[in-house]
Amino acid sequence: MATKAKYTVPGLSMEKAADVIEILQARLSEYNDLQLTLKHVHWNVVGSNFIGVHEMIDPQVDLVRLYADAVAERIAALGGSPIGTVDAIIKDRRLSEYPLGRNTVLAHLQEVDKVYDVVVADNRAAIEALDDLDLVTQDLVIGHTGELEKFQWFVRAHLENAGGQIPS
Repeated sequence: MATKAKYTVPGLSMEKAADVIEILQARLSEYNDLQLTLKHVHWNVVGSNFIGVHEMIDPQVDLVRLYADAVAERIAALGGSPIGTVDAIIKDRRLSEYPLGRNTVLAHLQEVDKVYDVVVADNRAAIEALDDLDLVTQDLVIGHTGELEKFQWFVRAHLENAGGQIPS
């Protein structure tokens, strides 16, 4: 967990700041995990539509890295110390080990969709928890979630058939 704050932003109690920092540390670890997973997909996707998916992934990696940075900076602004280590990722980990190496576009996008199910659900839980704690931090996570949901829509558009179903 991020270290406890010795100070925080004006108008936010130390108790609330500690709760917000804990929520944000979990987001930081998950964003760091997500960016590594996406880069792994970028390196290992092959087959039909390879180049489109390969090139679709890198901007998302960059965006998630920016989210991790924004969350870490918010932790620091609240008086905490963000932990961006591999140990923190492992300790906080909610994502399953990514199961694929070199594989097809379809196989990778099906797995990425599952990853985004977890990340988006975790962000939405954080949004709900932040409602009574800190609206500024909640706004930050809301913005991230909207963009993550948009990327998941892009993934699902690749998976969707003409009938509107996503085959499993």
